[in-house]
Amino acid sequence: MTRTQPAKRRELILRSAVQQGLLEPDHAVLAGFIDLDGVLASITNLHRAFPASLNVMHTVAAKANCLVPVLEAFSRNGMGCEVASPGELAQALAAGFAPERIVYDSPSKTRAELAQALELGVAVNADNFQELERMDGILAGRASDSRIGVRINPQVGSGDIAAMSTATLTSKFGIALEDDGNRRRLIQEFQDRPWLTWLHAHVGSQGCPLELMAEGIAKTVALAEEINASLGRRQVVGIDIGGGLPVNFTGDDTAPTFDEYVERLRAYAPALFSGAYQIVTEFGRSLLAKNGYTAAYVEYTKTSGGRRIVITHAGAQVAARTVFMPDSWPIRITAHNPSGHLKEGATAPQDIAGPCCFAGDVVAQARSLPVLEPGDIVTLLDTGAYYFSTPFHYNSLPDPAVYAVHTNPDGEVKFDLVRRAESIQELLDRTGAHQL
Repeated sequence: MTRTQPAKRRELILRSAVQQGLLEPDHAVLAGFIDLDGVLASITNLHRAFPASLNVMHTVAAKANCLVPVLEAFSRNGMGCEVASPGELAQALAAGFAPERIVYDSPSKTRAELAQALELGVAVNADNFQELERMDGILAGRASDSRIGVRINPQVGSGDIAAMSTATLTSKFGIALEDDGNRRRLIQEFQDRPWLTWLHAHVGSQGCPLELMAEGIAKTVALAEEINASLGRRQVVGIDIGGGLPVNFTGDDTAPTFDEYVERLRAYAPALFSGAYQIVTEFGRSLLAKNGYTAAYVEYTKTSGGRRIVITHAGAQVAARTVFMPDSWPIRITAHNPSGHLKEGATAPQDIAGPCCFAGDVVAQARSLPVLEPGDIVTLLDTGAYYFSTPFHYNSLPDPAVYAVHTNPDGEVKFDLVRRAESIQELLDRTGAHQL
C-alpha cells in the first residue's frame, strides 16, 4: 500500500481494526489510530527541507501528541522534543529523549521546574525578564550544561485564528520586542549574562500564513545580529524558530510543505542559512495531524426539525477544538459500513453529533454523507494531533484506546497498543473514588 493512496490506506486500516476486534459495537466503540509509517515520512520530509550543511535539531512539540510510545517513535527516528510543562518533560524523558535534545518552553516555569531542567541539561527558553532574574539565582550556585535562550515576541501580527497567533501586539508569550525600551534592555541582558546564547520565537500555527511566520523569524535573526554586533562577539549562537506550520484540513494533500516554508525563510531571513547559527525547530501538528484519525460507531439516528441527526461516540471528549470552534477547526468525516468499507449510496445532510450531554456537542453540521445507520462507523480525519491524544474529561467519558499502525509491503496491517482504553475502575480512581 503506497503513501500516495491515503483514502485506501485508511480504509484498509479501519477494516483490519474491525477484523481484529479493536473496534466493536458493544465494548470498543471509539479508538484513535496513529499511522507511524506516515509519521516517519513526515519526519523525512522535514529533515530533507533544511540544508544538510546546517546544524539543525528538529524537535516534536509534545503537546501535539503527548502519548509516550508516539514520542518514542520520534526519538527513535532522530528527533528532539519540545515540552511546555513538568508532565511533558517527564513524558519526553520516559520516551527516551536525551536531556540535551529536549527544549523547555513553558511561560510559567516554577523555580523547582527551572532548577530541574538546568540540572538535567535541558535547553531552556526564558519567557520574560523576571524568569531571567530567577535563573540568575539558580545558576549562581551551580553550573549547567543547558543551552539557555530568551523568547521574544516579534509582534508581527495575527493570522486568521486569534487563539493560534502568538506574535500579536499583546501576546502573553515572550518579551515584546517593539515595546518601548525592550530592545535596548534585551541587549543589556545578554551583556550581563554570558550564558545567555539563544533566541527563540514562535509566531503562531493554524491560520498563520508562511509570510507572517517568516517575518517573525527574520526579526529574531536581525535581533541576534544586532546583539552580537553590539557586544562585539558572537554570543548568540542559536535561533529556535519554533514550529506552527499550518495543516490542510480540507483534503489529503499536504499544504503548505516544509520545503515551501524553508523557501520563505530563505527569502525573509537569509542569515539563518549562513551557517553562523545553530537552528532548532518545534513542529507538532504538521508532523502528526494528517497521520492520525478517530473511528467511532454510530449508536442512534433520528430526525429533528427535518434534519437527520447521527449520534456517535466521538464528540467533544476527543474533538474539543472542533466542537467549541467549528468555524476555525472543521474536520473531514468519512462514512463506513460495519465492516469498515467506505459506505456508498445516496447522500443526505446529516449532523454528526457526539455523546456529551450538551447541545453543542456536534462535530459537523449538515454534512453531506451517505446515509448513516446504527452500527455504521464514522472516521474523523486529520486528528493525529490535539484530538484523541489529549481527551477532555466531560461527562466522565473514559479515555479511548489508541493504536500505532504499521503496514507491511504486502498490505498486512499491524497494530501496537499505545494507550489502552480506560476502564471504569481506572476512571473512578482518577476521580478520587480510592480516597473514600
